[in-house]
Amino acid sequence: MWRMPQEPIRARRVSSQVQREVTQLILDRRLRPGALLPTEAELMEELGVSRNSVREALKALQALDIVEIRHGYGTYVGQASLTPLADGLTFRTLVKTADDTHALAEILQVRAVLEQGLVQEVAAALTDAELCGLEDLVARMEGRAAAGEAFPDLDREFHEALYRPLGNALVPQLLGAFWHVFHRVAGVRGWSSDPAPHVTVRRHRDIVTALRAGDVGAAQRAMADHFRGIEARAVQETRGVG
Repeated sequence: MWRMPQEPIRARRVSSQVQREVTQLILDRRLRPGALLPTEAELMEELGVSRNSVREALKALQALDIVEIRHGYGTYVGQASLTPLADGLTFRTLVKTADDTHALAEILQVRAVLEQGLVQEVAAALTDAELCGLEDLVARMEGRAAAGEAFPDLDREFHEALYRPLGNALVPQLLGAFWHVFHRVAGVRGWSSDPAPHVTVRRHRDIVTALRAGDVGAAQRAMADHFRGIEARAVQETRGVG
């Protein structure tokens, strides 16, 4: 009976252990993003492992954006961005070829819950100037729609500007990850631009109007309506309806 070689399994275990130890070293030394890590030789000595184990572990950590390898300069602490999360979600969605709609609906559901909850938080933080900025973005969307142009850049800018007053650096990263997944999947599947830009404009305007009136419930309902529209569009595109 054929048996899988044990050496690759042991090598993976060693690499995983070294990854954990390098990560712990970064935490223990309180190294910040951009800080220089010990050299390969120093890591070999400190962790008691081979050069190959160190290199394999660092490559794996680089894929997670935990470290950044600058050839000829050294290895630095990475930014720990959500890019690996976005890549994983994109692959997860695309690999479900039999049901694009359901896979995208799962992502949209998570994003919708996140944004509807955040609307309640941001409603109390928005200043008049920030509301005016959101209204200006909607007006620019309307101008693009009237010219028959798509405006995904303004749509993304709107959502980023909406939650900026929270001062939470994780929020734009999460929203950016979800945005990245949706538009990468749309690009791979060859889906068209928003077939109803004026409806998209109205949904964004409804959100701002509710926030301007201080009606949190209406703002949350408008946000929910916005996401139902995105999901309906995904269903249409999946079925070949433009």
